[in-house]
Amino acid sequence: MKHLNTVITGTGSYIPTVVVKNSDFVNHTFFEKDHTAIDRPGEEVVSKFKDITGIAERRWIEKDLSNSDIAAHAAREAIKNAGIDPETIDQIILAHNFGDVIKDTIQTDILPCLAARVKHLLGIKNPACVAYDILFGCPGWVQGIIQADAYIKSGLAKRCLVIGSETLSRVVDNYDRDTMIFSDGAGAAIVEAREEDHKRGILSSATVTHAMDEAYYLYLGKSNAPESDPRIRYIKMHGRKIYEYSISNVPAAIKAALDKTDIPVEQVKKILIHQANEKMDEAIIKRFYKQFGLRQEVMDVMPMNIYELGNSSVATVPTLYDMVLKGNLPPHSIQTDDIIIFASVGAGMHINAVVYKQ
Repeated sequence: MKHLNTVITGTGSYIPTVVVKNSDFVNHTFFEKDHTAIDRPGEEVVSKFKDITGIAERRWIEKDLSNSDIAAHAAREAIKNAGIDPETIDQIILAHNFGDVIKDTIQTDILPCLAARVKHLLGIKNPACVAYDILFGCPGWVQGIIQADAYIKSGLAKRCLVIGSETLSRVVDNYDRDTMIFSDGAGAAIVEAREEDHKRGILSSATVTHAMDEAYYLYLGKSNAPESDPRIRYIKMHGRKIYEYSISNVPAAIKAALDKTDIPVEQVKKILIHQANEKMDEAIIKRFYKQFGLRQEVMDVMPMNIYELGNSSVATVPTLYDMVLKGNLPPHSIQTDDIIIFASVGAGMHINAVVYKQ
């Protein structure tokens, strides 16, 4: 019996070259949301931030680049890695949050959509290659993978390019400590239909949206600086609420995806989770295994690149996957037939997970 599998056949990523270390923020002036100054020593603020998030440094893009530029770079790598003709791509699905934002401005530019810009940059002439964006918060790339699978399983597409790309350094408030969380980057994957004798690739998925009070846990708001212009808005978040929401809801969403398969949790080799916060991600994975009555050494199954790369939103999962596949995050590796899980949580609030057999 032949199986119609949805398989990732190539990956690529763009890691910006500008390294911003925690020490670069020691002499920074930060304010609370109520505009009161944070008067603790800079070394203390930075040290506490590192303890909570695990982030030691982050990457911000070069001044002359934009989000669509780095998305196209990651896409070229994925196309080359898959060994395909880009003219044979049926869909370009690009997940982001803020479009292109020119350096030293704060205006989002999504006209035309970034996927169309990437198609242009790749030089793809085929009009049947449809290019469109997904606005789905940090889980955008994972949702793009889910969407590509749906199109492939329905017979409406055979080959998709799914990209997660973001330049959060262009929309941060320099007077807000949360600036230290956010970073830039891009990851891409070629997702293809394959008729094969055994089942592999995307095995199952699950997605949920909570949009009552949770809808505005991440939002655009004015600067924390006193006398700031309320017409100019930056990325803001309620960190404690996001933490509590995530550790309460993400484990169940991941379990829901795994429960759709007949795979025991013991066979899961890696969980590639959105790189949001080291402590939060550790708590999520521990609670995930606790649902099965198990205790798991988290670092054995959960590779992380947040320490050096920070939180690049939609780019964290695909860049993490690309790094592990290419041996750039030892000792972690992914082998043929390994069961892995992609999972993410972010603005919406959205949560999703994909169970994948390599």
